[in-house]
Amino acid sequence: MQVFNVQGMSCGHCVKAITQVLQAKDPAAEVKVDLGAKEVGVQSRLTDDEVIGLISGEGYKVQLA
Repeated sequence: MQVFNVQGMSCGHCVKAITQVLQAKDPAAEVKVDLGAKEVGVQSRLTDDEVIGLISGEGYKVQLA
């Protein structure tokens, strides 16, 4: 599982938006969001760059942890 630091997440809507955008590209993706730590764990066939692009496309600042 790859971990990303994501700035700007604050609520359940953020969790849902990030989870949905990742699973739209990879329906089998496992996504674990820790709002307190501002981290998103992703187990997926998507590359790190694809994950970063998808999350940043939702309006969040994201980088590999």
